[in-house]
Amino acid sequence: MNRYLVVANQTLGGDELLERLRELVAEGPCEIHVLVPASVDPTEAFHDEESDHRLARERLDDALARFGELDATVTGEVGDHRPADAVGDVLRRGQRFDRVIVSTLPAAVSRWLRLDAVSQVERAVDVPVEHVIYDAKAEAGRERR
Repeated sequence: MNRYLVVANQTLGGDELLERLRELVAEGPCEIHVLVPASVDPTEAFHDEESDHRLARERLDDALARFGELDATVTGEVGDHRPADAVGDVLRRGQRFDRVIVSTLPAAVSRWLRLDAVSQVERAVDVPVEHVIYDAKAEAGRERR
């Protein structure tokens, strides 16, 4: 059974990530663990660690409900606000994964990409890291329908 670690925050509701997870489930039995770094909400002028964690928990809960349609065991947690550190924390507990999937916003707006988070995660793990990019334009087109 394959085990996948999904690292995402704002993009958890995107169709690109859900479609990729569907593809992985179609390949065979798997477990998916969703890790949501408690990143700063860019829409908030003022924030604190508690509000960042609360927002991440809400996104995680929504994702767990959404991913519940998948024929897989899906678990999740909120982690450190730095994606690579959050991944490291999970791995230090002894959890093992066959692949890490990092989902980000497009390069023009992604804070994680500006911070080189995908490369940092790649250096932190010894399994393949896949990058899924949220397509905001496609999402906007779907919402207008």
